[in-house]
Amino acid sequence: MSSVFYRDPGSTYPVAERGEGMYVYDASGHKYLDMSGGAAVSCLGHSHPEVVRAIQQQANRLSFAHTAFFTNKPQEELAERLAARFTEKGAKVWFTSGGSESNESALKMAWLYWRAKGKPEKTIIISREFSYHGGTFGATSISGNLFRRSPYEKVLLNWPRIAPCYAYRHKSDDETDRDYGRRVANDLDKAIRVTGAENVAAFIAEPVVGATLGVVPPVPGYFEEIRRICDEHQILFIADEVMCGSGRCGTFYTIDQENVVPDMVSTAKGLGGGYQPIGAVIARKEIYKTIRDHKKDLAHDHT
Repeated sequence: MSSVFYRDPGSTYPVAERGEGMYVYDASGHKYLDMSGGAAVSCLGHSHPEVVRAIQQQANRLSFAHTAFFTNKPQEELAERLAARFTEKGAKVWFTSGGSESNESALKMAWLYWRAKGKPEKTIIISREFSYHGGTFGATSISGNLFRRSPYEKVLLNWPRIAPCYAYRHKSDDETDRDYGRRVANDLDKAIRVTGAENVAAFIAEPVVGATLGVVPPVPGYFEEIRRICDEHQILFIADEVMCGSGRCGTFYTIDQENVVPDMVSTAKGLGGGYQPIGAVIARKEIYKTIRDHKKDLAHDHT
């Protein structure tokens, strides 16, 4: 009997033994076409020789050096690449071990930013129904995935969630895409006014909804209106690109297609391609500079 605490304790699983390209092979010799890249992770395929070689070479040089004391060349090079692809110059990159931690880090950055601005009461995060932002406490609290929330509902933070931009289900026959986008984005304005802008730190949304709705893009103009509303009320906008980012939707940052600049982008999954546990938060220069100038430590230690 296995000693593993499986994610579904009542199930038994085939033993994955090796991967090659688009395929996973189990210990019994069965071959599986990995059409979804695992959990939307393995965007480079399995056992890519160049990736394997790079991992081996790095392990031979240095396996670990605590970031409380050192930086390292791979970290510096990857941060430079991620910042260079961000629309606005001067962005800074905070690395994590995965998507949930990326979104947790983004929340803490938002809170720390407003503390540095002298507005520590701005703590509430508004999100959307039918969203998924991760499995940790804060990330699950801002998620609108009912299946994942329900076992922990009594302890989760119950902050406001607005309707998603889901034209297939919710757009009226007499509405244009842009009219619908403005209407559904206005739910954010209403939520901010009810909650009080002085209490709201940020709004978070997936540019293309993944795990909960299944590849649902916004209508044209929706995120432009979201950005306008956030600016009007002095609210940060976090784009969760853990699933839809890293080039999955045609541009490295999916939000670039919406003609807006988010204050932060969270990413993971495709960033490591399943080869290493890694995520990141890309923050605008203003976020970093405010925290740095007020000598605020992120206080989000990790190994």
